Amino acid sequence: MSSNKVFVIGLDGMDPSLTKKYMDQGKMPNVKKLVDAGACREDLVMLGGHPTVTPPMWTTLATGASPRVHGITGYFKHGSDFDEAVYNFDSGNCRAEQMWNVTAEAGLKTLVGHWPGSSWPPSSDNENLYVIDGTQPGGINVGTAQVEAELLFIASNKTQQVGFRSKAASDSEVPCFITGMETEKDPNAGGMAERIHAHNIKRVVLDPSENIMNLSDTPMDMVNSPIKPAEGWADAPADALECTLLLSTGFIRRPCLILKNEDGKYDRLAIYKNKKSTTPIIVLENDVYTRDIVDEALKGEERILVNRNMRVLEIAEDGSSVRMWISAAMDFNDDTVWHPKSMLKDITENVGYPQPVCLAGGSDERLISKCMRATWDAAGDWNAAGIKYMAREKGFDVIFSHFHNVDMQGHMLVAYLKKGSKLAPEVCQRLFRDVYIQTDEYIGQFLELIDEGWTILIVSDHGQVTPEHSIEAAQLVSSGVNASTMRKLGYTVMKKDENGNDTKEIDWTKTTAVASIYCHIFVNLKGRNFHDGIEGIVDPADQFELEEKIMTDLYGLRDEKTGHRIVALALRNRDAALLGEGGPESGDIIYYIAEGYNCDHADSFSTINGTCDTSVRSTFMAAGPGIKENYLTDRIVKHVDVTPTVASLLDVRMPAQCEGAPIYQIIED
Repeated sequence: MSSNKVFVIGLDGMDPSLTKKYMDQGKMPNVKKLVDAGACREDLVMLGGHPTVTPPMWTTLATGASPRVHGITGYFKHGSDFDEAVYNFDSGNCRAEQMWNVTAEAGLKTLVGHWPGSSWPPSSDNENLYVIDGTQPGGINVGTAQVEAELLFIASNKTQQVGFRSKAASDSEVPCFITGMETEKDPNAGGMAERIHAHNIKRVVLDPSENIMNLSDTPMDMVNSPIKPAEGWADAPADALECTLLLSTGFIRRPCLILKNEDGKYDRLAIYKNKKSTTPIIVLENDVYTRDIVDEALKGEERILVNRNMRVLEIAEDGSSVRMWISAAMDFNDDTVWHPKSMLKDITENVGYPQPVCLAGGSDERLISKCMRATWDAAGDWNAAGIKYMAREKGFDVIFSHFHNVDMQGHMLVAYLKKGSKLAPEVCQRLFRDVYIQTDEYIGQFLELIDEGWTILIVSDHGQVTPEHSIEAAQLVSSGVNASTMRKLGYTVMKKDENGNDTKEIDWTKTTAVASIYCHIFVNLKGRNFHDGIEGIVDPADQFELEEKIMTDLYGLRDEKTGHRIVALALRNRDAALLGEGGPESGDIIYYIAEGYNCDHADSFSTINGTCDTSVRSTFMAAGPGIKENYLTDRIVKHVDVTPTVASLLDVRMPAQCEGAPIYQIIED
């Protein structure tokens, strides 16, 4: 039985183990409704591919092809040098046909909303294909429309002067967030859309500790301001106090009034364009999340209008202190990743402004629960409203939509579910549980579409795990070149400074192999590799024996505390085809970190379990016309099966490179 309309909801990082746990506990009632109305495995599991990371897995879900076939084999790919990591969210790197091109070709009006890895730029100019993207994890349009970072505003009557400090909250890195986005016309798309580029990353890790990203303390800009009696205002209450908010890294100043209520207690913050203004830009009440505050920001040297969200976290009743969070600023006129561009105006006018998301919750429980989660609530509401508007008012037949809330918030929390951070483990567990409750609420906004004739498929690319052992033991995982272990094993050699100490520059005249872009090892092969004009040093006749030695050494890596192997499996490129990996975009050796030592996801098998009921597994559920009701299958559902199932439901052909098969067990006769 076919379906007239299909909606694929992609939920990045959604773990079936946690989903089922919370569903059984009654905390995810909408998931329970969908499961009861449709079909899935009892454990909600879908067998993911490899590597278990965003771009390759979502591309597999869109094409029905493995990474070896479609060519997007990691979060990054290597550049001209093996010490260069190139951002891999680019449809131009995809060698397989996407399902949405097939449906558009078949005359079905198709919407693709931020499907990472293979959706932008659009790979078809068919008039039935509509694409909205962001070219990076996070919220839709984040990569191009975000013009300034979020910040924390702290004002006090003890502060002496106004000041702006960049990334003051921490020295750590923001996970999965790429800055420096650039656009250019895609010559292969007939001027249809811009191609988005991020600056390539060159990063060499010499010490295992450098790999440990303190995700609970991601950086935030900070503004400090004195609080004093209001002076020089055109219209200010006699008992008002003033402070100064700095925006756009300090280049835009906004005077603020701290106002009393009828009980004589300070409880509001009014933000003005200048002291001559009699009408504030916004009046913020204490502990109220406020969306879509329109003001100015700097984009280069140009002042533009943006929308921000804000929350006053606390105002002292005596007005002596104010603490406030301000979201990233979004250029709501930036249509770079909208195709056709007219969609942006349509959505903005009928649904609202694209929403920024918070990526810097820190170890402050209030920032996580009141700001980070609130941004994703707002983004989810906007996303759901936009999808339903397009489905109902614009006549779409097929929708592919991706939402990144679980993965992005999970990166802030999952490593700390067992050991805790500055927050206790039970607090981290509760906050992560709340992310799943939020996801259930998001799903609940779409259930009504089933009654309107839509078949809904819910899929994820991977889960996230809390490792059993210290992640410092996994010394081979890095988003750049991991020289930490490889130099100890004698394969990677660093240049020396004048004191004989290792620098972070590789000596390619002595290096036989490097570990790069997570779990890939590249041989420095003569005749194939050139680094700054220096030819590789390994004779091709010696490659087999070198690879054999490297793999033996990898299996010899042990956790000093437990004696356990750190590497579960190492394969030559050609052999990695057994797991859907390998090919020209992958390393000469691909390895997988053993259970208990893997870092969150991306470095291990898709069957890996963690502590605290976590896993790397993917989720699959389906309900609606064409799907059996209240049906459990024991079939092993795979990523490559999603696309052919969509094709079968819509009665269209499968994409050209599809390797999977329809999940016919769940489809009505």
